[in-house]
Amino acid sequence: MMSKIIMVQGTGSSVGKSVLVSALCRIFLQDGLRVAPFKAQNMSLNAGVTPDGLEIGRAQVVQAEAAGIDPTVDMNPILLKPEADHRSQLVVMGHPDGTLDSKDYPNRKARLWGVVTSALDRLRAEYDVVVVEGAGSPAEINLRQGDIVNMEVALHAKSPVLLIGDIDKGGVFASLYGTVSLLADRERALVGGFVINKFRGDVTLLEPGLRQIEGLTAIPVVGVLPYFHDIYVPEEDAASAAQVSVGRGDSDSVKVVVIVLPHIANFDDFDPLAREGCVELTYARDASQIGQPDLLIIPGTKTTADDLAHLRRSGMAETIANLASSGTALMGVCGGMQMLGGAISDPTGLESSLGTVLGLDLLPVATRFGEEKRTNRVIAEVTDGRGLLEGAQGVRFDAYEIHMGETQAVSDAKHRKAAPAITVRSRSGESAVGAIGYSSEDGWVLGSYTHGIFANTRVRRLILENLARRSGRTLRFEDETFSQEGEFDKLADLARANLDMDAIRTMMTK
Repeated sequence: MMSKIIMVQGTGSSVGKSVLVSALCRIFLQDGLRVAPFKAQNMSLNAGVTPDGLEIGRAQVVQAEAAGIDPTVDMNPILLKPEADHRSQLVVMGHPDGTLDSKDYPNRKARLWGVVTSALDRLRAEYDVVVVEGAGSPAEINLRQGDIVNMEVALHAKSPVLLIGDIDKGGVFASLYGTVSLLADRERALVGGFVINKFRGDVTLLEPGLRQIEGLTAIPVVGVLPYFHDIYVPEEDAASAAQVSVGRGDSDSVKVVVIVLPHIANFDDFDPLAREGCVELTYARDASQIGQPDLLIIPGTKTTADDLAHLRRSGMAETIANLASSGTALMGVCGGMQMLGGAISDPTGLESSLGTVLGLDLLPVATRFGEEKRTNRVIAEVTDGRGLLEGAQGVRFDAYEIHMGETQAVSDAKHRKAAPAITVRSRSGESAVGAIGYSSEDGWVLGSYTHGIFANTRVRRLILENLARRSGRTLRFEDETFSQEGEFDKLADLARANLDMDAIRTMMTK
C-alpha cells in the first residue's frame, strides 16, 4: 500500500519550503511514523552525500536528519548545480550526467520524468509518510510544459498541497492569490491550505486578511508561522548566507572572514563558527569588506577557475596576497584549497574552458581535473599539528567530500613541499588512506577537501585557540549545548503550535 503524502509548494523561492518540510518530517517522526522527504529536482550548489557516496541536495540531507533516517538518492533524484548563468551540471540519481543548458530546460521532462516518478514511488512503498517539496513557484507558466518538480509531481501522486508564502517580504496575499489563480483547475483542486511564514507581531491583527483570502479562494489558512531566529536549521540557498557580521564582535573575538564567491558551495560549512560567542564571522563580497581578520577562508565553489578569475578582477586576490604576506592565517575548503595552490589544470574542460590557470600560489599544491568525481562521506584524521592545527594531531572527525579535481603536494624554489595535514581514513565506509588536506611549512595556510571540518567541536576550538594565541588572547568558550536533534525538536514544537495539524492530517487522508 502506498504511503500518505503531503506536498509543500511556495509562492516563490526562499519562502520557507525547506524548513516547513523539515518541521513536518520531525512532527511525523515524533508521532511514531516512518517518514521521508522528497524533492524531485533541486537547483543548488549546497550539496550533500549519502552514506553510499551519492550526491543529493543538502536540504534533503537535513530533512532526512529531521526524519531520523539516513538520506538516500531517491529523496532527490535530480540535482542541478549551476556553472554559469545559462548552464548547470546535471546530477541524476547521485551521479554526474553531463550539463543542462537553459534552452534544454523545457525538454528535460521526457528524459527525466521516469526517474522522478520511480524514485517517489519507491519511497512511498517504503515509508508511512512522504513529505514532498516543490521548487520556486508552481505559477511559472512559461515553465509549466516541462514541469517535473511542482504540480506535475502532485498530480502524479494525487498529493494535497500546502502553499506557503513569506509575509516578511511583503505582498503575501497577492502572492497566494496570484499563484492559485494561475493554476489549472485540476492543479488548484489539490491546494488544501495556505501557510503564511515569517509573521512578526500580533496574529489577531492579521485575521481580517486571513478571512478575506479564504473567501476569495475557498482555500483555508492552516497556519501562520512566526519569524524566528533562535532555531537553527541549515539553509538551502546561498542567498540566505549571512551578509553581516555574526557574533559578539568585541576586542577579544576571533575575527573570521569568508569570501562570498559567485558560485559559493556548501556555505553551511561555517555555521558552527557563527554559533561560537567568541567569533565574529563576516561574509565578504568585495575587497573593502575583508578588513584585517585573524582567519580568511576561501570556501568551496562549483567553478574554481571562473571564481578565481573573479577574485582577480575584483581586487580580492591582491588583498588576499597582501594579508598572506603580513602573516594572516588562510584556509581554503575544497575549491578554496585549489585556489590557494599553484597550477589548476582542466585539460578536458570539465569545469572551465580556461585550460590551465595559476592559483594564488600561497599553498604548495597543484590540482588536476579528471573524469572521476569524488562524493563520499569520510572519516578524516589531523596528521600535522602545526599552525592552525596545533594540538589537533590525531583527532578524527566525520566529514564529506564533493570534488572533481585531485590535489597533490608540490615543491619548488618558492615553497617547501606541503605537509599532508589531514588524512582520510575511510570513504563511504571503506578503509582508505591518503592526503585530503595540506598545510604550508608553518601551518598557517591550510587547505582541505573536508566539508564539515568546523562541525567537530575539538578541531574547531583548537583552531580558534591557536588564532587567538597569536595575538596574546585567551578565549572563553561556552559549554557545548548545541544539538541539531534539539533544534529539530524546537522547530517541530513551533510548527505544532502554529499549524492546524488536524486539518493537514485530514487532507492527507482524502
